[in-house]
Amino acid sequence: MKALRVGLTLVRHGETEYNKAGLLQGQAVDSSLSETGRQQAAAAGSYLRDVGFSNVFSSDMRRAQQTAEKIMQQNSSCLRLQMVCDPLLKEKSFGVAEGGRVEDLREMARAAGEPFPGFTPPGGETPDQVKLRVQQFMEKMLQQIGAEHWPAGGADVSSAEGGPDNGMGPLNAHALVVSHGAYMCVAVRYFVEELRCSAPAGCDRKRMFSLSPNAGICRFNLTVVRQGARYVVSGMRCVFIHRIENMNKRDFCWFSI
Repeated sequence: MKALRVGLTLVRHGETEYNKAGLLQGQAVDSSLSETGRQQAAAAGSYLRDVGFSNVFSSDMRRAQQTAEKIMQQNSSCLRLQMVCDPLLKEKSFGVAEGGRVEDLREMARAAGEPFPGFTPPGGETPDQVKLRVQQFMEKMLQQIGAEHWPAGGADVSSAEGGPDNGMGPLNAHALVVSHGAYMCVAVRYFVEELRCSAPAGCDRKRMFSLSPNAGICRFNLTVVRQGARYVVSGMRCVFIHRIENMNKRDFCWFSI
């Protein structure tokens, strides 16, 4: 069966002053990158400088756009590309907890007798509501990439680069997607549980579902087929998860939304 091989590089935005202070941003706080965050984004861009991206998507929030811009500035394949800013990639809404301390949200969860971080504060989004946005974005992205890059002759047209053990091989398209920590947690869980994404060797589910560090990089390999007029994922593999090669470390995570 004819198929499209698509790379997906998913990056969390760099640090903001709110991250540094342990404060929740969500959707109400549209903060910019801190100096450290700008350095993290630039370092991620250096690591990804040789990747042949065909599409770039970002959350429409400032911290994600600034991270995407830093990455694109160092990548020659991005010179001809236009970043698509999509509200479907926004961070999870934390409702009344936005702008407050992460520890306060933990206390709210304890008081409600609910587990953290799955707790939804008043006015916030539930995990299922965030997952719906993930599904909607993936559907939109797949239809765009399928329409733009479906190979007329079935031949592979580009290759994946970006560091040791990229493990992807020839690709027809490769999307850079810049988003947020809690959103990415939901996205990765959706990939694993519903799209049957396989994990890298030696990586368990706890690690897969951990919060990515600021400027953490995840890479996936998708096999996309055409069903009627739609393009759908028929197979998915995680190449690496939450990588921070930009810090000379690998696969490291910590909790700070």
